[in-house]
Amino acid sequence: MASLLTLKRRIKTAKNVSKTTKAMQMIATSKLKRAQNAATSSQPYAEKLSELSRNITRQNEIEELSIYTTAPKISAKLTIVISPDKGLSGGLVTNLIKEVVRIEEKRKQYFIVVGKKAENYLSAFGKELVASFSFGSALPQYDSIFPVLSLVEDYFRGQKVSSVEIITTRFISLFSQVPQKTILLPLKLEDENKEDEKDMVFEPQASLLLPDLLKHYLEISLYQSFLESYASEQAARMIAMKNATDNANDIISELTLLFNKSRQEKITNELLDIGGVIYE
Repeated sequence: MASLLTLKRRIKTAKNVSKTTKAMQMIATSKLKRAQNAATSSQPYAEKLSELSRNITRQNEIEELSIYTTAPKISAKLTIVISPDKGLSGGLVTNLIKEVVRIEEKRKQYFIVVGKKAENYLSAFGKELVASFSFGSALPQYDSIFPVLSLVEDYFRGQKVSSVEIITTRFISLFSQVPQKTILLPLKLEDENKEDEKDMVFEPQASLLLPDLLKHYLEISLYQSFLESYASEQAARMIAMKNATDNANDIISELTLLFNKSRQEKITNELLDIGGVIYE
């Protein structure tokens, strides 16, 4: 049985761990509410904008926009991977990387990485990184997407790749965050609900609106992925730190019980020794 001094040290260590994980849990909880509101409130707008962009583009054949809807005949693709900068978020990063490497690509694949955790993993896998950006620990700002979007336009409009996809973690609920792959470019114009389409009339003309609309669509799609990833990170970290705190508290209870039992046993043995000396 461990000595009382050893048990006391282990209890102290477990209490320190519990305090640390509890503090991290509270920080993640405070960030989660704002992150959840941002991700869920912007989602309907992003979905409606996507639907609107596809419908308008389908109904208006404008030569200048074919670059967004036609895949260049290049055997290469660009993948944007969005992950946290920090760990301690359960299996979130591991599940994300599994989705990235799940399918072995025969064509050339370039990566833009947002988040240090994904950068470390993909570098270890020998993937070709075009650029890497820090994701940060605060709620993503809208202007944080523009360096990434600039590279996307350079690679797709410059016909270096035939498609651009985003792999991020979608925020479903507090207890559910799943890896998600989305095709950003080229725009997929097929729609299962074609019968619900409405003809749109433009004044003065669609060609003046569509270029800006499609750029805005790309911006919102990318920004929504940033928000989903951030909300998922905070939810996963909150749950992971809660579990860690609960485990630390369980260990403290077990060690305290063992400490009290050992101390009682030691006192009993000392009393027996004293009693033996007296009766001698």
